[in-house]
Amino acid sequence: MNNAGDRAEPVALVTGAARGIGRETARELGARGYAVVANDLHEPSETVAELQELGASAVALAADVSDEEAVRHMAEEVRDRFGRLDVLVNNAGLMFIESAEETELADWRRVMEVNLTGPFVTSREFGQMMLERGAGSIVNVSSVAGLLGVSNRAAYNASKHGLVGLTRTLAAEWGGRGVRVNAVCPGWVKTGRDAGDQAGGDYDDADIEGRTPMGRFAEPGDIARAAAFLADPAQSGFVNGHTLSVDGGWASDGSWESLRRSKQSG
Repeated sequence: MNNAGDRAEPVALVTGAARGIGRETARELGARGYAVVANDLHEPSETVAELQELGASAVALAADVSDEEAVRHMAEEVRDRFGRLDVLVNNAGLMFIESAEETELADWRRVMEVNLTGPFVTSREFGQMMLERGAGSIVNVSSVAGLLGVSNRAAYNASKHGLVGLTRTLAAEWGGRGVRVNAVCPGWVKTGRDAGDQAGGDYDDADIEGRTPMGRFAEPGDIARAAAFLADPAQSGFVNGHTLSVDGGWASDGSWESLRRSKQSG
């Protein structure tokens, strides 16, 4: 086992690191000097290769975050390899688009298992490691849908609202023991998953750009930099239990569409 005192670099674990926000967050943390454990359902080898090209220490661990035994095994692997964990980014998640009346209970349960139970289990297992050292930061990736209601996403919205509640509760429990817990709430992010969601005809680019005061989608890097800020005790050491909206003003703007668009165009 590596002794924590032998490591000059902090260690971060990012779940759902194979693509999108997770992949970019892993890259951002690696560029900032973290050793990165990249997790996904299957080993995110491309993410690890990118991190190594940046000169960062990186390893891949495959695990389903909704599987308690798999998460425990992953925690043991991290402890054996690194002896510590400084940052946990709970990014793994499922989107599910369906009207509430057509949502099957099996689909509801799967979304809850991945989006809410998963972050609870990973926070519990890795949080114990942080509490032993009296230091650490957990960043949960929620959503603007964790702050507001969005139609046709009952399971997803409920899971992300729950993740905000979990964030605040863990912050209250663990803040006095040196472990900070915060959440990032992205607006709509331009990723491959967005392309898949749009293919179902639920919305298009103009809908999102028109609804967002800044007139554009978020990029994965916008979310990654926010997560890295919350992870870093030198930058956010007294920030605990906070939900940081990275949504271009989406959750703040109660304007009707024509007024919003008039302000976008000046």
